[in-house]
Amino acid sequence: MTLEGLLPELEVVRKDFPILERTVHDGLPLVYLDSANTSQKPQIVIDTMVDHLEHHNANVARAMHTLGAESTEAFETARDKVAAFIGAPERSEVIFTKNASEALNLIANTMAWRGEHQVGEGDEVVITEMEHHSNIVPWQLLTDRTGATLRWFGLTDEGQLDLSNADELINERTAVVAFTWVSNMLGTINPVAELTRRAHAVGALAIVDASQAAPQLPIDLAAMPETDRPDAVVFTGHKVVGPTGIGVLWGRRGLLEGLPPFLGGGEMIETVTMELSTYAGIPHKFEAGTPPIAEAIGLGAAVEYLGHIGLDAIHTHEQAITGYALDGLRTVKGLRILGPLDAAQRGGAISFELEGVHPHDIAQIVDSRGVAVRAGHHCAKPAHARFGVQASTRMSSYLYTTPEEIDALVEALEYTRSYFRLD
Repeated sequence: MTLEGLLPELEVVRKDFPILERTVHDGLPLVYLDSANTSQKPQIVIDTMVDHLEHHNANVARAMHTLGAESTEAFETARDKVAAFIGAPERSEVIFTKNASEALNLIANTMAWRGEHQVGEGDEVVITEMEHHSNIVPWQLLTDRTGATLRWFGLTDEGQLDLSNADELINERTAVVAFTWVSNMLGTINPVAELTRRAHAVGALAIVDASQAAPQLPIDLAAMPETDRPDAVVFTGHKVVGPTGIGVLWGRRGLLEGLPPFLGGGEMIETVTMELSTYAGIPHKFEAGTPPIAEAIGLGAAVEYLGHIGLDAIHTHEQAITGYALDGLRTVKGLRILGPLDAAQRGGAISFELEGVHPHDIAQIVDSRGVAVRAGHHCAKPAHARFGVQASTRMSSYLYTTPEEIDALVEALEYTRSYFRLD
């Protein structure tokens, strides 16, 4: 087992996260291995949100008083920080949503309506079998409402996208290719540039769910060649050490300007009469009503925190911990890992099954030993069906995960085997 690449300041980083100091079950130290579900929050994010609510709370872009100006400035500064985090070519291309699901629904819903990017009968939308439900259901709804056809890439036995029929799947009828950057179940890192080039070659849009990528991979959209740069990228705040209730949609200016508004209301208008309304430019066109102000400010603090540590360093740490976890899990008799076995080809989420034990039982028993993992279908039922399982147990690491915590998981799994007398 190699551990080269761990964050050199790992213990210092851990002290930034107050929840990691707590104990569970009569004094057991908390071992948190559920970061693909939601990451823990550093003190700076907590303090930033509390400071805003205590000293600067006001609505944005409306009030002319001091608090209103301070709140608006902090909100828009958060947009700048997010734009820098992903290397957005323009800050105005960053739209705040309540989560990644809303961002994907925004795109899919507005493509059913009249506009430059309207999808209709005869068009095709291509997704993949490894998607989170948030990147499946909106496209099912779009194609059902418009008469378009939904198609998808299958998976290989190793958990990679099966690209053998890519030329047939992505063709002159394709309007959208939507896919995850990193699978939340299999951990697979997908070839974003290749899939985007294929989509653009036939005039289709490339929409990328980066919810699992943004926490652990460096993203620099402006540095990508135009042919390789997706048309939209979404992610959610609570997986990048930020708060819940805030998500991000980055979209190419031409896409966002060509889509009709998703929600109508305050702030997204240019002018309103009883007969008709005209709409504000981006980003405000897609931010109707009072936004999640404190959450956006917290997200700004979160991505700034990750930037200080460095996404390259975080990615290297994740690869080291993931490799260590893969090695450790393979020592557990009867355990089957779902997805790639090479840490260089995957993110930090590792789903597995243990022969003879239901995933929910595994999660409960290891939790009794202080280890927090997730059990279920992880909002990826088609991917589970592809591998012939109803559900799985998933461990997921992050920048604060230590090798000792992986050891604790392996020990808890061995205890689970003995509890069910599997030897």
